Amino acid sequence: MNKSVLIIEDHDAIRANVVEILEMACYNVFQAENGKIGVDMALKNIPDIILCDIMMPELDGYGVLYMLNKHVETSGIPFIFLTAKAEHADLRKGMELGADDYLIKPFDDMELLNAIDIRLRKKAVAEQKHKSNSDDFKTLVAKTDGLAAFNKIIEGKKSREFKKNQVIYYEDDHGKGLYLITQGKVKTIKLAQDGRELMTGMYGEGDYIGINAVLSGSTYGDTATTIEDSLLCLIPTEQMESVFSLYPEVARNFIHLLSRDNREKEEQLLQLAYHSVRKKMAITLVKLYEKNLSNDSFTITREDLAAMACMATETVSRTLSDFKDEKLIDRSGSRITLLDLTGLIKMKN
Repeated sequence: MNKSVLIIEDHDAIRANVVEILEMACYNVFQAENGKIGVDMALKNIPDIILCDIMMPELDGYGVLYMLNKHVETSGIPFIFLTAKAEHADLRKGMELGADDYLIKPFDDMELLNAIDIRLRKKAVAEQKHKSNSDDFKTLVAKTDGLAAFNKIIEGKKSREFKKNQVIYYEDDHGKGLYLITQGKVKTIKLAQDGRELMTGMYGEGDYIGINAVLSGSTYGDTATTIEDSLLCLIPTEQMESVFSLYPEVARNFIHLLSRDNREKEEQLLQLAYHSVRKKMAITLVKLYEKNLSNDSFTITREDLAAMACMATETVSRTLSDFKDEKLIDRSGSRITLLDLTGLIKMKN
């Protein structure tokens, strides 16, 4: 079956040229002349890949990608921006929103076809990998006592790729559902009034995020962002509610997970209020050790450490230098190795 492509472009000549090229390459092509029509067409036809201009009337390309990411059925579709803008800030903004690639205008026929072919092949490989890893999913859902119904839901979902530093959802976004991290690491943050980030959690393979929004039927309480390239499986709120109704045992397990998460955040607030800078940094490093499955060496940026320990980046640098001089840690760039875990655990306030 031929793959389908949606092209969203307000320039008639460019759009017609792209349509002609794609149809000659045996793709089924849908076309839209502005962002609003493009979003409606994507939801109606669910294409295999989307090509979208950035600068458009009605709704620009960033808005199109943002809107499509809010819908479960379109959030995993490969998305390529077509743009005359090559500024780094513009490229970074698109990639953080979840774009898969960029084509800088003017581009030739082979650039266009190669970009589409690469993204479709990557999507096919990811889907095959998901299928072949069904045994891994069974292990991950052991936290829910392996209920067959929940197991089947997860096995039937495709994991979506998220690039490093890509936002999964924003604070106050409508809760689309529960995310299971099948590969990679994710952080959750809240912004303080002065603009500083406070890291509220760090999660890895087998962890769930968005539990609070699902259980309360509310918006997400913080912003979730990947720390590294990751794979996440989204289980829509409607399906979770159905499972909760049929299997109270599953609901109880998620309530326990939420309670544990809330307890950790309460402890974090107490630490911020009463502990010294050295004690906060020591506790943060021990937490990272635990999150890395007792691996005493890990990579983390100064900014993330500052957000996690709620201190200025300059203070992070000074404190880490002191710890290195005291042989508590070793440090090379953003990689930290714990040399004296006991000393960090017993750090005095």
